Amino acid sequence: MPDKEESMPDHGSLRVREFVTDTSLGLDLEILQSKGLDNEIRSPRIQKLGMALAGFTTYIHPDRIQIVGSSELNYLKELTPDGRTSAIQRLKRFRICCIVVTKGLDPPKELAEFCARQEIPILRTRALSSLSTSKMTRWLENRLAPRATVHGVLVEVFGLGVLIIGPSGIGKSECALELILRGHRLVTDDSVEITRRGLDRLLGTGGKILRHHMELRGLGIINIKDIFGISATAVFQPVDFAVRLERWNSEVEYDRLGIDQSTMELLGVPIPLIVMPVAPGRNLAALVEVAARIHMLRQRGYNPAKELEELT
Repeated sequence: MPDKEESMPDHGSLRVREFVTDTSLGLDLEILQSKGLDNEIRSPRIQKLGMALAGFTTYIHPDRIQIVGSSELNYLKELTPDGRTSAIQRLKRFRICCIVVTKGLDPPKELAEFCARQEIPILRTRALSSLSTSKMTRWLENRLAPRATVHGVLVEVFGLGVLIIGPSGIGKSECALELILRGHRLVTDDSVEITRRGLDRLLGTGGKILRHHMELRGLGIINIKDIFGISATAVFQPVDFAVRLERWNSEVEYDRLGIDQSTMELLGVPIPLIVMPVAPGRNLAALVEVAARIHMLRQRGYNPAKELEELT
């Protein structure tokens, strides 16, 4: 059974006003109708309103941003004023979060008046619908991805993301420092922000404040980038497996063969877990390096423990 690491999950939503004001989106959005800017966007997928305006409203998702481009506006323009009003009124039973008009076009006054009454913000960009959809999807996938914050250290070892967890004072940071001295890279110390991309990919990073910093008892807070150079750090890293450090307990029977692979669950994704007892004389950094090499072998279908079991 997977071991569930305690974290603080956030399933993701944001208000339209956050979407509009974030310049990293790169669409230079203009607000045409401002009522409803506190509406929530809950999906990274984008939808076009053409089918709904034509009467096919079955599959409309109000929590998605709705695109109105030249094809939708040309369709509305061809209708009589009454027909245009009737088509727009079909949207009334949906609490649409917002509408984005592309190519710098002007929406008809019937749509503007309807959105003001229903408190649906209308935004406008000069970009084409295809480019707008692509940029908004990438931006929303990042902002709305399920998130969790885990107490631990994330390091890159042989290109693999290794999440080191364990109780406070067990030696997580010291282990990571030894790995850096061996040529590996620090992603973040103390607080690991993890997002789930897709169904089974976890991406770890640190906050902007803690980035490149490490706390070492007796030395205080040090900046890894300043001491070892930028090549000793990384901003993002997929999480491939976890190592849990725990104090050696002589009464516990630790796994000596490595046949049964333990897992832990983060954001609904199981990842391999290695429980590593800490005792005097054990070189934890060397053991983590070996664990990374074993993980790479297992990815290629080779398991030395199982091979030995079959021989015996």
